[in-house]
Amino acid sequence: MRTYRELFRTPEFTPLFLTAAATVAAQTVSGLGLATLIYAATGSPLLSALAMFGPSLAQVVGATVLLSAADRLPPRAALSLLALAFAVGTAALALPGLAVGAAFGVVLALGVLGSLGGGVRYGLLNEVLPRDGYLLGRSVFNMAAGAMQICGFATGGILVTALSPRGTLLTGAALYAAAALCARCGLSRRPPRATGRASARATWRTNALLWSSRPRRYTFLVLWVPNGLIVGCESLYVPYAPRNAGLLFACAALGMLAGDIVTGRFVPAHWRSRLRLPLNLLLAAPYLAFALDPSLPVAVAAVVLSSAGYSASLLHQERLMALTPDELSGHALGLHASGMLTMQGVGAALAGAVAQWTSPADAMALVSTVSVAVALGLAYADRPGRGPAQESRSTASATRSSDAVSATRTKRSPAGP
Repeated sequence: MRTYRELFRTPEFTPLFLTAAATVAAQTVSGLGLATLIYAATGSPLLSALAMFGPSLAQVVGATVLLSAADRLPPRAALSLLALAFAVGTAALALPGLAVGAAFGVVLALGVLGSLGGGVRYGLLNEVLPRDGYLLGRSVFNMAAGAMQICGFATGGILVTALSPRGTLLTGAALYAAAALCARCGLSRRPPRATGRASARATWRTNALLWSSRPRRYTFLVLWVPNGLIVGCESLYVPYAPRNAGLLFACAALGMLAGDIVTGRFVPAHWRSRLRLPLNLLLAAPYLAFALDPSLPVAVAAVVLSSAGYSASLLHQERLMALTPDELSGHALGLHASGMLTMQGVGAALAGAVAQWTSPADAMALVSTVSVAVALGLAYADRPGRGPAQESRSTASATRSSDAVSATRTKRSPAGP
């Protein structure tokens, strides 16, 4: 599958795409509204960063307790109810007089629930599309995320000024409700991908199985850490340039969109493994310019160039799917999404803490330096003997291990609903 026409002709791809796009738009608008509200109330770069990316920190709880449900819940019902829960929670954040501590409580609760979203959504994408269509389909999802972030941050900036941060939050809640309606009406009823009861024990067991493969382990780490650190840089846009934060966020989304178009549609298969590390370095290196406290045009150029490097995640996800059995795809993608979002929260907390003691610009430069070092270190550690043939053998070994786990589960657990 190599064309967008083939992709959108695939049954259920379009409603799943629209559900994901509405969800990203809701996250973008409501995140900017909440970060602005918290920064106005506290004046703290750390709390502002955590307001926007704090839900990501709670993903670690879901990844260790709830994630086994990603393959054991009916996808349509799960996506609809998750979006509805986010609509209610985001509306609650707009209540007048809500204390900062209570707002963070709601944010973290939504983050725990959100840990299921990535696994359900991308597991369904992997189920809807043939194996050779996943990279193109995932790139289109990323492109939609970039477009929705461009529109969302631009619209969010206007809404914060024209309405208020609370009005912006209510707009985000309405978008979540639209995502719930799209999932409920557009997707067909499908059975869960796996049987057995969802539990913390099942989550830990499958996490351990996925983590036991050395190639998969390094793939997870390179998907999580460099990306999360650079999102930490992005979390400082509000304190760095309060009047132009929406512009910087929109330009970051524009760079991500361009990178995903080029990588997902035009990079030939034989170049993909070679571009993983260069794109990870491209993601981090431009932020080193912030050490010089650049002018706004230079900062915008650095942000656009850096964000094109997010397309590295497409290539690493393609490798992850090649190393993972189909019946564990939802769990693996959920673990990837939860780990990535958790590290984004860690990156935001780290960058915000450094900015408290130095400045937002210096914090961006320092965190990007760490991202470069981590990307190089992981590439070096994963280097020895990791050719395509060995990756295929690892995949076969994982499949055999998965079969053994499935057999054990069948003996010990009742079938799911």
